[in-house]
Amino acid sequence: MPKRILQGKVVSDKNEQTVTVLVERRFKHPLLHKTVRISKKFRAHDAENQFKVGDTVRIAECAPISKTKRWTVLTDEAASA
Repeated sequence: MPKRILQGKVVSDKNEQTVTVLVERRFKHPLLHKTVRISKKFRAHDAENQFKVGDTVRIAECAPISKTKRWTVLTDEAASA
């Protein structure tokens, strides 16, 4: 089964080797036919501490790294391959 890849914005980088990424999802409401924005935060592993608040990053699913981390940040080389 393929891994999910999401794109979002880094909202926190205070923890060591961890960033919090806000992923926003837009869809059309089935009854009101209005665009709805839903956002969710994911904790992702950033091994080199290279991403800062405000960066747009791509994250991919992975095996559990800690209690809350189930995602890793894709670097530019990994995203293009």
